[in-house]
Amino acid sequence: MTATIDPSTEAKPGSPVRLAGLRRGYGQVTALDGLDLDIAPGELVSLLGPSGCGKTTALRIVAGLEHSDSGAVFVDGKDITKVPANKRDMAMVFQSYSLFPNLTAGENVAFGLRLRGVSPAERRKRAGELLELVGLTQHYDRYATQMSGGQQQRVALARALAIEPKVLLLDEPLSALDAKVRVQLRDEIRSLQQRLGITTLFVTHDQEEALSMSDRVAVMNAGRLEQCASPDEVYTRPATPFVAAFVGAMNRIGGIASGTEVEVLGQRLAVTQPPEVPAGAKVTALVRPESVLLTPAVAGLVRVARSSFRGPVTRVTVELADGTEVDSDLPSSAAVDLRPGTLADIRFAPEPVMVIQ
Repeated sequence: MTATIDPSTEAKPGSPVRLAGLRRGYGQVTALDGLDLDIAPGELVSLLGPSGCGKTTALRIVAGLEHSDSGAVFVDGKDITKVPANKRDMAMVFQSYSLFPNLTAGENVAFGLRLRGVSPAERRKRAGELLELVGLTQHYDRYATQMSGGQQQRVALARALAIEPKVLLLDEPLSALDAKVRVQLRDEIRSLQQRLGITTLFVTHDQEEALSMSDRVAVMNAGRLEQCASPDEVYTRPATPFVAAFVGAMNRIGGIASGTEVEVLGQRLAVTQPPEVPAGAKVTALVRPESVLLTPAVAGLVRVARSSFRGPVTRVTVELADGTEVDSDLPSSAAVDLRPGTLADIRFAPEPVMVIQ
């Protein structure tokens, strides 16, 4: 019998996970192309990328639900590549809640414990503790049809934690929920994961989820890992043009290369990764909307094409002389006079930018 989970228990050290050279193909389609990834004990790493990039395939291989064509999966330094899914000591929460409709919330949570031969009294005690942990103490005897989507997903999470897995796998668990519940539950999952110290691999296509929940974000593209770093580094210092364009909004503005700088609309900006082109070559600078600064001007260089109010921030789109459109995210109070048709001056925050040819 495994030890009782006490909601007041401090975080326990999780298990390290290593994915080494994972490859997986389906006919002519390559889902994973030599994926290498190390996850530290107790760390939450998100696999982020567009549909078809291989993130769910990687998760299912870690879970043992699919096999890789080559490569290996290690947990606690042990190769578990050929270990059956039910012997891997992992738990998975899916996009669909996957609760047993004929069981109550408490019975759902206790299901895995029953399979492990835990006594009825101990099962009920631990199920109650876990439902308390996810804020559903009063829902022990309710069935799935009597609970909201967010409540059902909390029960699914409690069920996954009941067996005290070494690794928790989350396969887009919030995508079926409405926006407000999604934000609330992602904060709760992150808080709970940190509290328990469980090593977690989280698959999502939602950039905001990945950036707000993760210790590190692993950005994938076409079966390969483009960058794995802290959310801040992925956003502010993207390693590749793909990461720069995929994570967050990005403007593409023509400029002139000048060694470690690029000249954009008369302003010199530092370059994160100087391109291998001669000085004076035409390049494209990648600039975040929040780094584009606009002020109304009678003889401005750009004309406001449109604006979109988004609460505290307003996105103002201006048109350059060559027809290029550039987005700027400004405090709404600063965008009041930037109405469509008005002229404005444009400048850029003094932050390094990525440059591509």
